Amino acid sequence: MKFLFFTDTHLRSTTPENRTDDIVETMKEKLTEVVQIANDNKVSAVIHGGDLFDIPNPGLGTMGDLVGIFKGLEAPMYIVNGNHDIYGHNIATLNRTLLGFLIAMGNITLLTREPVYVDDGNVRVQLTGAGYQYDIDDDISSYVVSKDNCDVAIHTVHGMLLNRAVFPDVRYTLVDDIKDKTHADITLAGHYHLGFDEVIYNGKYFFNPGSIVRLSNHPAEIKRMPKVLLIDLDSGIAYRYIKLKCAKAGPEVLDRSKVEEARFREEKRAYFLQEIRAAAGTRRTDPYSILDAVVKARQDSEGLSKDVVDEVKRRFAEAEAALKGGM
Repeated sequence: MKFLFFTDTHLRSTTPENRTDDIVETMKEKLTEVVQIANDNKVSAVIHGGDLFDIPNPGLGTMGDLVGIFKGLEAPMYIVNGNHDIYGHNIATLNRTLLGFLIAMGNITLLTREPVYVDDGNVRVQLTGAGYQYDIDDDISSYVVSKDNCDVAIHTVHGMLLNRAVFPDVRYTLVDDIKDKTHADITLAGHYHLGFDEVIYNGKYFFNPGSIVRLSNHPAEIKRMPKVLLIDLDSGIAYRYIKLKCAKAGPEVLDRSKVEEARFREEKRAYFLQEIRAAAGTRRTDPYSILDAVVKARQDSEGLSKDVVDEVKRRFAEAEAALKGGM
């Protein structure tokens, strides 16, 4: 039994300024190749690690062409939601998004903590998942699952799972934090676009092959080649990475002339964020993390109930959706 895993496609209808190609045509080629790899290897299922789309409700015209490529898959497709697939980092908004629509229509199956089983008569596999939510890296609960009535348990998570500490100002979870606690034989992660080398510990495997689209001019992104992960469970756990043949080298599609300009903007941004941190009393810099820090401070000082906190976050998500035309 084989599974194909890929993640963070960030399907969109406009090309970022740092790309020199047509991102829509590039993604058509990549998705077509992914489908071909899955079919050629006769996989039992395809798993997507989240952030299928770059925004919750992208233009339907272009997305119809891109998502339509998945119709060529000979195996079912499973997914967890990413932070870009929902509004306000709130998983409760999923039903108002394009991903939610595809799930409701039965085109893709959403992985949750409720196990789905795939059984070919030789190997029985348990599939579970945890989509992105604003507090996913506050504790390890989203990364830890039990294993029941199966030969192999695969858990897919869209969170900042890392093999080592990388970002000082971002919430993350280390493989070391969960490797002794989860019962999943294989943990698949998305969200961190650069990915990391596989971690193998006491028969447990942790993977993130990285995003199949490069959206920044980070030096590591320029060097990195997009790839997918093929998992073979017919005789134990075997795997191999497959680089996408259609993917061009970083310097061919990422405009280096934008790097210095981006560096200048980053310096300005760093100065601005320093002021934001001071005003909010937190080292976090994105709106959701600042909101979270403020809410937690009020919880400590005023004892806000969970219902009040949930309502605040719901309204925050609705405000974002309204700004993006998703209401």
